[in-house]
Amino acid sequence: MRYGQIDHQLFVENRKRLVSRLKPHSVVIIHSNDIMPTNADGTMSFKQNSDLFYLTGVDQEESICILAPDFPDEKMRELLFLRETNEEIAIWEGHKLTKEEGQEISGIQNIKWNQDFEKMLYTILAESEHIYLPTNEHIRNASVVETANDRFIKQCMSRFPLYKYERLAPIIYDLRTIKSGIETKLIEHACHITEQGFRRILETVSPGVWEYEVEAEYAHVFLSNRSRGFAYTPIIAGGANACVLHYIENNQQLKDGDLMLMDVGAEYANYNADMTRTIPVNGRFTKRQRQVYDAVLRVKNQATELLTPGSAIPEYHKAVGALMEVELIELGLIDKTDVKNQNPDWPAYKKYFMHGTSHHLGLDVHDVASIYKKFEPGMVFTVEPGIYIREEGIGIRLEDDILITENGHKNLMRNIPIHAEEIEDLMNESRKS
Repeated sequence: MRYGQIDHQLFVENRKRLVSRLKPHSVVIIHSNDIMPTNADGTMSFKQNSDLFYLTGVDQEESICILAPDFPDEKMRELLFLRETNEEIAIWEGHKLTKEEGQEISGIQNIKWNQDFEKMLYTILAESEHIYLPTNEHIRNASVVETANDRFIKQCMSRFPLYKYERLAPIIYDLRTIKSGIETKLIEHACHITEQGFRRILETVSPGVWEYEVEAEYAHVFLSNRSRGFAYTPIIAGGANACVLHYIENNQQLKDGDLMLMDVGAEYANYNADMTRTIPVNGRFTKRQRQVYDAVLRVKNQATELLTPGSAIPEYHKAVGALMEVELIELGLIDKTDVKNQNPDWPAYKKYFMHGTSHHLGLDVHDVASIYKKFEPGMVFTVEPGIYIREEGIGIRLEDDILITENGHKNLMRNIPIHAEEIEDLMNESRKS
């Protein structure tokens, strides 16, 4: 791992919170993600299963965690299984975790090699009634790839059909919505790395630069700061490309007079930042660009104020839509007649602002949570309104990451420039030097 070691007390507390919600005589079994193939003998870079990381801090493939809080032998209530290394693995793949390192990272004292998993599983199941297994129940999941956890579910239910099987996802998803102080600091550090990347871009962007060159600058800064890289595929969209919400080709040349929308974020220790900024390629907003930019910024600031305990995403998004409606009328993009005659299921403002404003953020960029769960202190949300005027070739989105607190909220991206004047000043100051 590139990042600094995380205090294992985070994972100890996460496990305590989980087992407190289990039924009596239960066992939880979670596998790491697979290393996914590409073509021939190629593989993708490894990305750990978020739930396993949340409970153990282990960032290595072929790892398994078993929790059996009511097992008679205390030493068997937490087990971590790791891939046993050898000289050949060390030569070809490098260092793998030792048992001592597994203990230090996770806080789990009973570390076994994977070859002991079957024997230990039988021992634990003999004293268990309920088996909790993880599945990907994210509301937007559309994956057709079978995971290690999926395979184990089939095997386990086939071999042990008379147990009472339980869904782990509703419990652990609910727990993951509330971030601890350690988690918040990790997200904030990812935001800090993202800030460094953005400030670098303000120094280097000018007409003639290519979108992929901007992407490369971000990658350099992120990797130089112990990040694995981008938290998600970056959007670097010049001109009309910004009106394509998930534009990821990043292969066009930036033009004088255009805007550039950048939706990027750094990953750090598996936690993620998610930032969007829109800047003028030549360092100066036109009058129209500035009008739209300020409208988006006002909605973002007002939406942030609405992120308060007790609300929930559906009513929150409806309230933000009403704010955007006012701005679009002022910009001359819609009028009161459009609003009067609108389809309630697709309001008039949706023509220019067609996506949601906020989503949970954490170990996953679109972090796991029910959209109907009431906002609570400790939740981290993005706030990202936008206005996309395809007929004018203008797409502007602004996004910060916000922690809900007992007394309001904290902007984890408060140090990243966002006001138009500051962005222009920084861009033009770099051009003088």
